[in-house]
Parts: sequence; C-alpha cells; structure tokens
Amino acid sequence: MTLTDIETPAALIDETRMASNIARLQARMTMLGVRLRPHVKTSKCIEVARRQQAAGAAGITVSTLKEAEQFFAAGFADILYAVCISPDKLDRALALSRRGCALTLLVDSVTAAQAVVAKGHPFEVMIEIDSDGHRSGVQPEDAVLIEIGRVLHDGGAGLKGVLTHAGSSYDLNTPEALRQLAEQERRLSVRAAERLRLAGLPCPEVSVGSTPTALSAERLDGVTEVRAGVYVFFDLVMANIGVCTPENVALSVLTTVIGHQPEKGWVIVDAGWMAMSRDRGTQRQKIDYGYGVVCDAEGRAIEGLFVTAANQEHGIISRSDGQGGGKSDAGLVERFPIGAKLRILPNHACATGAQYPDYHLVMAGGATQVWPRFHGW
Repeated sequence: MTLTDIETPAALIDETRMASNIARLQARMTMLGVRLRPHVKTSKCIEVARRQQAAGAAGITVSTLKEAEQFFAAGFADILYAVCISPDKLDRALALSRRGCALTLLVDSVTAAQAVVAKGHPFEVMIEIDSDGHRSGVQPEDAVLIEIGRVLHDGGAGLKGVLTHAGSSYDLNTPEALRQLAEQERRLSVRAAERLRLAGLPCPEVSVGSTPTALSAERLDGVTEVRAGVYVFFDLVMANIGVCTPENVALSVLTTVIGHQPEKGWVIVDAGWMAMSRDRGTQRQKIDYGYGVVCDAEGRAIEGLFVTAANQEHGIISRSDGQGGGKSDAGLVERFPIGAKLRILPNHACATGAQYPDYHLVMAGGATQVWPRFHGW
C-alpha cells in the first residue's frame, strides 16, 4: 500500500524517524551505563517494542495488565507494571506470574504491600518513590518507606528495589531546569535505596525515568535502569519542552481535505478531535500548536499552519502564530484542494495513538505496512 490507498484518518509511523529516536536514547543510556526499559504504553504495539528490543532495550514497562498479557503472549517475559497495584488486580498478576512471566509489581503504601503478601506468592515488587511531588509515591526520607519494605520482605515477596517518575519534567522547557530535575530524580531515588539497605533490606534495583529527564541526565550513578516511553515517537509537547523538534516526531495522522471556508481562511479536513484526541497539552506551553502541526503528504511541516480548532470529525486548518493570534489566508483553498492529503503531528503521541486500532508504518520510499495496536485495560 501507499498513502493514496489508505482511508483517512489514519495513524502513520515514519520508520526513519522512529529508528533515529530509538537509536538516540539507546546510545545515551549505553553511554551512561544503565539499562533502558522502554515504556510501551506509548505505542501499545508489539512491532514497535521489537524494534526497541533489537536496538538494545532490556525488558519493557507497561501501564496496564492488558499490556502485560499481550506482550507476554508475544514473547516479552521481563515486564514491569509501573502503576501501583490494586488488590482486585492481584489475581490477574498471579496468573501471569504462574505462566512464567517475570512480572514486577509496584506499591507505595503499607496497605497495598499487605495485599500483595497476603496472596502467598513471591511476587517481585518495587516501592514507588516521590521525587518531585508530581503524582504518587513515598517520600525518600519517610519512615513508611522502611515499613513497606519490611512488610514485603518479611512477608515473602521479593523486594526488588525502588522506582520513581519525574513527571513534572513535562512542565519545564530549559536545558538547565531539565538537568536539575534529572539529578534530583537520581539523587532522591538513590537516597531511598540507601535507606532500605541501611535498614537491612534488599534493594538491588533503582529505576528512574521520563523522556525529558532521560535525555537530560548528565550522570546516573546508583541507578540501574531508566524508563521512558514517548521518545519512540516524540510529539509537540516534547518539542516545546526542548528534547526534540517537530522534525523528529515519528507519529502523524493522515487526513484528507473535505472542504473550505475561503473568507475565514479555513481548510476543513476529516481529522477532528476523535482522530487527534482532545489532548491540548501545548496550550499552556510556549507555543500553542492547537490540535497539531500541519504537514504535507511527505511529512514536511508547513510553517504557520495548525489544526486550530476541531469538532468530533472535522478539523479546521488555518494560520496561527502559536500565541493565540493568526490571520486569514484565502490562498489555502488553491494550495489544498478537496481530496488533498495532509499529515498532522500530534500534541501527545500516547493520546493520539490511542484513537486507532493500528498504525501504518511508512518506510523510506513510501511503501507502507500495517502494525496492529491494542486497547483496553
């Protein structure tokens, strides 16, 4: 198939860009002396994860048990479920473990730790550490860290280590701020590991990661592995943060021009918010890309053209300066006639990918092939 054969809207992966993104982070992690454990929630695609594995990644990170089940069935055995486990999901986790999956669970409370050990199975478990006040986890100096560790260790679980995610990196946009947060993430997670060891508890693994901090860390002493997900595709939020450019974004939405409003300078396409997702993550950043950057059919960004508004199945393309201003351009009608194909780069690759049952991999030369992805929990 070629792009002209694909019914729109459709999710495209630029193979060349994806390969470059994979190689970039893998080389950096190798240089810093740590394992890279990709977070597959971004792609939810077996073939993408195989590319990451072939480049040198060790194991995978998942955000749902369905991901764990699907990837294990495809031959991925070393899986970290990086969401604190709820008691009602432990039977599914147990079933996976008994089938031979090397599944690691995550907790950040005594209650969750007690539920894990009550199953009577030697689960491998990590304790989540709060290194930036972003979301969840235990403070590195909190006494409850040791209490959780003892519940797990004394209860027969494998206390595998500590894990943190510096999600507040998404709020930053300067190299220095990103470097500082990467070092804070490293330092606080290593400190938590030291406290467990000083208490006589095992802590062999220290797992950190987010795409911005992974690409910004200058040293990772004491860290054993890094997790990152969106780097495989990148997106416009990452471009605003400063860890990539729009030219690095490997995921796009293929769309077709279906109408015009010449007096408003609008081109109407068949990719609305159902195709792009409602994620407007760039709205609070230095450049507001609307619902996405408009590119030609070959994936080259067209300066100043964004999907500035969207309904469920309609996208409105117009000129914008990315700061809330813009101007009418009646010439867009002639440039983009009805039936013309365009690509849209997304704000958030994870959210946009989630709108589709599959990807169309676009190879050098223009040929495509279909890679399935999956949904659900």
